[in-house]
Amino acid sequence: HVHLVESGGGLVQAGGSLRLSCRMSESTIKYYRVSWFRQAPGQERTFVAGIDWGGAYTYYEDSVKGRFTISRDNAKNLVELQMDSLKPEDTGVYYCAALGGAENIRNSSAYYWWGQGTQVTVSS
Repeated sequence: HVHLVESGGGLVQAGGSLRLSCRMSESTIKYYRVSWFRQAPGQERTFVAGIDWGGAYTYYEDSVKGRFTISRDNAKNLVELQMDSLKPEDTGVYYCAALGGAENIRNSSAYYWWGQGTQVTVSS
């Protein structure tokens, strides 16, 4: 069983920064590729950023490239998402998800383990 817990969400003004954390328990995060997805009100959950097992490869949705950075510390069972230059359209619930195989990292349907989500609100 894999348990994921997100933290770090909150309310921030446009142009500000937040750092989200995803901590895994009941398992070891080094065996999983990990991604962040977000879901705005009334919209589908969409891919934001992902990182492979060792952290050598990272993946980003086009609208966050250059503003968001995903990183991992396997020794701490932790994946983080640094979000800078935030925009109102970044608002939503951010979910951490873990993928054990080599499926398409951007495909939410491939993920079995999900956290409960953390709210990010960016005011204009």
